[in-house]
Amino acid sequence: MIPLPLARIAEITSGALAGMADPRAVVRGPVVIDSRAVVPGALFVAIRGERADGHDFAARAVEAGAVAVLADRPVDAPAVVVGDTVAALASLATAVCADLPVVTIVGVTGSAGKTTTKDLLARLTARIGPTVAPVESFNNEIGHPLTVLKAGEDTRYLVLELSARNAGHIAHLARIAPPSIGVVLNVGTAHLGVFGSREAIARAKGELVEALPEDGVAVLNADDPLVAAMAGRTRARVTWYGRARDAHVRAENVTVDDRGRASFTLRTPSGAAPIGLRLYGEHAVQNALAAAAAAYELGLPVATIAEELSEAEPRSRWRMEVTDRADGVTVVNDAYNANPDSMRAAFAALDALAGGRRRFAVVAALRELGEESDALNEELGRLAGGAGLAGLLVVGPDAEPVLAGAQAAVRDTGAATRVAHAADVTRAGEELATLLVPGDAVLVKGPRAAGLERVAAALLGGDRR
Repeated sequence: MIPLPLARIAEITSGALAGMADPRAVVRGPVVIDSRAVVPGALFVAIRGERADGHDFAARAVEAGAVAVLADRPVDAPAVVVGDTVAALASLATAVCADLPVVTIVGVTGSAGKTTTKDLLARLTARIGPTVAPVESFNNEIGHPLTVLKAGEDTRYLVLELSARNAGHIAHLARIAPPSIGVVLNVGTAHLGVFGSREAIARAKGELVEALPEDGVAVLNADDPLVAAMAGRTRARVTWYGRARDAHVRAENVTVDDRGRASFTLRTPSGAAPIGLRLYGEHAVQNALAAAAAAYELGLPVATIAEELSEAEPRSRWRMEVTDRADGVTVVNDAYNANPDSMRAAFAALDALAGGRRRFAVVAALRELGEESDALNEELGRLAGGAGLAGLLVVGPDAEPVLAGAQAAVRDTGAATRVAHAADVTRAGEELATLLVPGDAVLVKGPRAAGLERVAAALLGGDRR
């Protein structure tokens, strides 16, 4: 973070110094919302959450070395008191971002694959300059400004992930850190219950390209019609990526090995190079292409892009983490989140990775699907029931549509899949322990709120948080 005295922070946030705060005291960073992450020189932002109120930890944060607390009421510590700490956090990030002297900002959005693409692109930009990118999925009105505030005077690239929980969210995030390059991955059915239709989701995702300047670049997926249509919504130059023959950056000759990892030829306007991904699932090709297209626009040589993408390992937890136990059981932990599109990709990856081995899956009902919830969850069940599994466990409440779809698929296909319901993650882990034998493969995949990562941890014999 660019060092700032408390007086300047109060000015930026329209706040008032309180609790004997020294206006000359300098915050050198980091800016944190967890008192356990405080180090000397930090600014602690007190946020009221569903389970805890950060104001209750203000004194503890200052004792740990925080210069002051950004709070919305007086606390027992030096503070900058503001009307709304989340809004003040955004104002602070906006001001700091405007003062970054040499930064190029790249924004990434889409219904699926944002975090993987962001991780890949951050690896690429790190080859040509100091890079700041979010930890895991810090992509909302809190995580986004916190990431921006990690940048300093030497930061050359800010690679940011932007999510939309409603219309206007991406536009708001783009105002905090105005991007010059915007990458749009896809438009799926995540948050369908909030937006009502894929077209409405596309309108929200397209706020990113609308925010680009005339001399910016919109990096669009040529294979997704709703993304391709965003070309008409931006002043920026458009570059295309995908598998389409007319995409500027495209994948040719895609193959998948017996571990579900894709190889392909990366084709660009200035040449081609082979890539062998270490990421699991053929769907990772699209994420790699998006990162490659943005990096190409930043001037990275094709050979360098191919080298880095071929060496990249998963950075963010619980996303297609593949672990082989000592007894030969393969656990695929893809439990960070789920939507209908990522579920299809995960089952395809399991099929490629498992080969002829027995396969199991642990899933939970998808959420935020609105009026389409029952139909889409029944479709999920049909997908799982028709996937040739030896066993399917559906965990938690609201499982009936998934179970009904799976049982219907089993009846229709005559498969021998055992379909069962587990009330919670503990029961699911116990049930799986009785079913798995050496050599089996199991996919663990569900919405974040389901907590299925604990099933994967149990299968691997420890806490993998």
